[in-house]
Amino acid sequence: MGHTLAEKILMHNTGVADCKPGDIVITHPDCVMFHDIYTTNVYRKFKEMGFTKSWDAEKVIIMFDHLIPTCLPLDGDHMKHGYQFAEEFGARKVHAGDGICHQLMPELGYARPGNVVFVTDSHTTTYGAVSAFSTGIGYTEMAAILGTGEMWVRVPSAIKIQIDGTLPDGVCSKDIALRVLGDLKAAGGTYKSLEFCGSTIDAMPVDERLTIANMAVECGAKVGLFAPTKESCTYSNVNYDDVSWLHFDDDAEYEKVLTYKAEDMVPYIAAHPYVDNVKPLSELEGMKVDKVFIGSCTNGRLQDLAAAARILDGHHIAPHIELLITPASRSIFKQAIALGYVEKLVRAGAMFTHPYCSLCEGRSGGLLCDDEVLLGTNNRNFLGRLGSPKSKTYLSSPAVAAATAVTGYLTNPADVK
Repeated sequence: MGHTLAEKILMHNTGVADCKPGDIVITHPDCVMFHDIYTTNVYRKFKEMGFTKSWDAEKVIIMFDHLIPTCLPLDGDHMKHGYQFAEEFGARKVHAGDGICHQLMPELGYARPGNVVFVTDSHTTTYGAVSAFSTGIGYTEMAAILGTGEMWVRVPSAIKIQIDGTLPDGVCSKDIALRVLGDLKAAGGTYKSLEFCGSTIDAMPVDERLTIANMAVECGAKVGLFAPTKESCTYSNVNYDDVSWLHFDDDAEYEKVLTYKAEDMVPYIAAHPYVDNVKPLSELEGMKVDKVFIGSCTNGRLQDLAAAARILDGHHIAPHIELLITPASRSIFKQAIALGYVEKLVRAGAMFTHPYCSLCEGRSGGLLCDDEVLLGTNNRNFLGRLGSPKSKTYLSSPAVAAATAVTGYLTNPADVK
C-alpha cells in the first residue's frame, strides 16, 4: 500500500516504517517560528515551564510582521519580549520589517521540501506549496517545542484534489482556492491533508501554489501539500533528486478525491461574511465597492503585483475608490520597483505600505468604517476583521481586485481593456 504526501513526510521525519491516519507520531521539527503577536506569551510560558535553554537555537526563527511599526504602546511589549528571547536563548534568525512571515519562511529557505515546520499562526499551511508539512500551533505548544525539540502529531487522513488543463485568461490560483473552499466548506477539510496534483498544478509557478496552500486552512485543513517539482526545488535551493521520494503514490489511500477541469474555472468571489460563501463573480458583478486591498500572505507576491499592474496600466482608479497595496516582502517590493510595477500602480492611484500584515491584521491603516464595502485579496472576510462590524468584506484574486479598482464595481478583468 502506498502513502500520502503527509504520511511520507511524517515517516521520513520520525523514522517510523509505516503510519496510517489516526496514528500518533513524535516529530522532530526542522524549524519553528513564532511572530510578534505571540512573543510575550511564548517567552513567559517558556520560562514558566522551567526551561533554561532552547533545544536548538539555529532552528528557531522570530518574525515581527503584525505589529511593526507599533500602533499601540502594548505592541512595544511584544517587540521587547521577542528580542529578549532571542538574546537570552541565542536565537539569531530574527526578522523585523522584512515582510510577512508566511512569505519569508519559504522565500528565505527556512521551510523546504520534506520538512516538518510548526508556527504560531493558522496560515502556516502556506509552506505546503514547497512540500513542507507545516501547520499552526498555540504558544504553549511552541514553548514546549522550544524546550524539548519534539511535537506530537496525529497522522491526518487526506483528500486528493486533482486539477488538469489550462486556466482561462483572467483566472488564477486564487480562483482555484476559492472554488475548492466553496465545495468543501469551512469544516470540510478539518484535520485533513489536502494534497494537490494534476497537470494544472504541475505547471503552476510557486507564487500561485503558495496562494492555494495558504487558503487550505480555511476549510480546516491540517496541511495543504504539493509534490516537489524542479521549479519548486530551485525556488527552495534544493536538489530535486534529494526529495524525489516525495511523490504521489497511485495506490495511496485517500478519504476522497475531487477532480476539476481547469477550463471550467471562472473568477470567484468569497462573499461577506464567510470565506466559504463562494460565488462566481458573474453573480455579483456590478456591486459597488468602496475600497480595494491587494496584499497579505495570500496574494502580495510579485506575480500578484504584476497582474494588478498589467490591468491598471493606462487606467486610473475610480474617483470613489481607495486602493491599498502591501507587498508581502521587502524583496518583492524591491523587485516590483525595479520591474516598473510600482510606478504603474502608483500612477493609477494606488497607495503602498511597507511589507507587513497590513489591513488583513485589522489594527492599522485602511480599516473600514460603518457600511463600507471592501474587495480584498486576503484570506478571511469574517465580520469586523478589517474594521467596523457594520462593514462588508469580499475576497477575490488580484486580477479581479485590480479590475474592480478601475470601475469601482465588481468587475471581470476580461472587461478592462
